[in-house]
Amino acid sequence: MRDSKKILDAWDAYSDEHTDLDGWPHDDHAYGMRASQRDADTAAAFEPLRYGARHLLATAESQLTQLPGYTVQARWVNQLGVLRDALDQLDELNAEWLTTRDALPATSVPGTPDFDDALAEHHAESWSYLDDWAMHGTAVREIDTAARKARSPLAPVPARAPARRAAARK
Repeated sequence: MRDSKKILDAWDAYSDEHTDLDGWPHDDHAYGMRASQRDADTAAAFEPLRYGARHLLATAESQLTQLPGYTVQARWVNQLGVLRDALDQLDELNAEWLTTRDALPATSVPGTPDFDDALAEHHAESWSYLDDWAMHGTAVREIDTAARKARSPLAPVPARAPARRAAARK
């Protein structure tokens, strides 16, 4: 998620520098190529998280229900919903990509225009959902941190250890 945020920040800087005041690119081709690179980089940054993302969401949702109300940020429920919806869309787009990839001619391999164009289109379609993870994914970590800091209702408040008077007598 941190890498995705860095990619987004770099994109924002690039976009600010390479567009006019109305947001139109100075060079459409260069801008499009850079956007395509942003999309691919964001997809690559999310890949290690992809397979554990549902587990992370389920854990965060469970932790959220156990937290004392005064420790819960109101935005967390909404953010988890955004993350779940984004993950659903990413799964759907991934299934579409696999179908598209499998339908390509056998000569269409990475590095050929057919393959690379189809993959770039897949990355472009996925980018906004990956961006949702970059923007809202910190909620998972925040909930986990709050859960670790919260006192468990099952554990008693730790008692202070009695002072050692024997050591003072020596």
